[in-house]
Amino acid sequence: MVNDLAGARWFKSSRSQGGEACVEAAHLRTGRVAVRDSKLGECSPVLVFDGLAWDSFTRAVKAGSFDRP
Repeated sequence: MVNDLAGARWFKSSRSQGGEACVEAAHLRTGRVAVRDSKLGECSPVLVFDGLAWDSFTRAVKAGSFDRP
């Protein structure tokens, strides 16, 4: 499946400290979510996840599953 990134509205986490060292995401029309490195902007490689994978990931982040010990 080709992921159409034209017109994607990229956003950063509300927890971003305003610096450029951040990840950006965009919800695509296909229901998928694209993720890129904000430092590289348009030049960044893009990872695309289906909606179920993205929801599982964000739930795990909120639950602290990836917090350092």
